[in-house]
Amino acid sequence: MERRLRLGTRGSPLALTQANLVKQALLTAHGWGDETIEIVTVKTSGDRIQDRPLADVGGKALWTKELDLALDERRIDFAVHSMKDVETIRPDEIVIAAMLPRADVRDRLIGAESIAAIRQGGRVGTSSPRRSAQILRLRPDCEVVLFRGNVDTRLAKLAAGEADATLLAAAGLERLGKAVGAPVPVDEMLPAPAQGAVGIEARRDDAETRDWLAAIDDLATSRCVRAERALLARLGADCRSPVAALAQQSDGGMVLRAQILLPDGSEAEQGALTIGDPSEASDLAAELLARASDQLRAHFQG
Repeated sequence: MERRLRLGTRGSPLALTQANLVKQALLTAHGWGDETIEIVTVKTSGDRIQDRPLADVGGKALWTKELDLALDERRIDFAVHSMKDVETIRPDEIVIAAMLPRADVRDRLIGAESIAAIRQGGRVGTSSPRRSAQILRLRPDCEVVLFRGNVDTRLAKLAAGEADATLLAAAGLERLGKAVGAPVPVDEMLPAPAQGAVGIEARRDDAETRDWLAAIDDLATSRCVRAERALLARLGADCRSPVAALAQQSDGGMVLRAQILLPDGSEAEQGALTIGDPSEASDLAAELLARASDQLRAHFQG
C-alpha cells in the first residue's frame, strides 16, 4: 500500500501497548509491512492533570479531546482508546470503527487477598466513582482515597503506603505483563461499562480507513460494548455517576447486567435483561431509574 497510516494514541505504557496491538492486528489482517503504520503519540490533558478527580477537571474528554483534534486536523488517520475512557456522546464527525476482542473484564484487587480481607477501617485508593461506591457498599468501614495516574504510578502509591489496597482493571495489568492482585468476581463487583475493550475511532468521511479497520473488528465485543454504552446514554450518566454494566453473548442474544449506586454506596439498584440489539439496553436503564429513589436518580440525567 502506498499510503502510510498514522495511528494516534496517548503516551502511557498501557496506551502504547494497546496501540501496538491494533497495529499488529492491522498488519496481519492486510499483509502490510511494518512501515505502513506510524504510531503518533498525542499528549492529553488527562495525562497532565494527576492531582484532582477526573470529574472536577473536565471528565472523560480529558482522554479524548486532543486525539479528536488530531483526527479533525488530519494529523492522524485513526485513534486508539480504552473504550471505558471514551465519552458516551461523541462528535458527529468521528465514528467508532472497530474494537479488538475484549480482554478480562474484571477488576483486580492489589494489597489484600479479597475485599473481605481488607483490614477494618482500611484505606482503598481509587479515582473511580464506580469502584468507590461499590467498595463503600461492600465495606462501609473503609475509607476511599484519591489515586490518579497510570498503572505504575498507582502501584507506587500503594507501595509507599498511601493506601492499604487499590483496584485496577485486569485487562490493563495483563497487557502490561503485570500479574499482580486477586481478580474480583463480577458477581461481587460488576465492572465499568466497556472495561477490557480497546476501540479504534476514525473520521466519518474517511471511508477507506474505516474499511481497513473493519477487518479487525470483533463483532461480539462491538455488540456488547455498544449495548453498555447505550445503557449509559439512556441513564444520562457522566464521569461522576457510579454505574457498572456488563453485556455478555448468550444463545438468545446478549445478557446485560447493570448497577447504579449513590457515591457513598448506601443505595444501589441493579438488574439484568436479555436483549437482541444494543439499542434495547435503554429498557434496562429505564427500569433502574424507575426503581431508584429521588436521591439516586439525581446522579443521572436520563
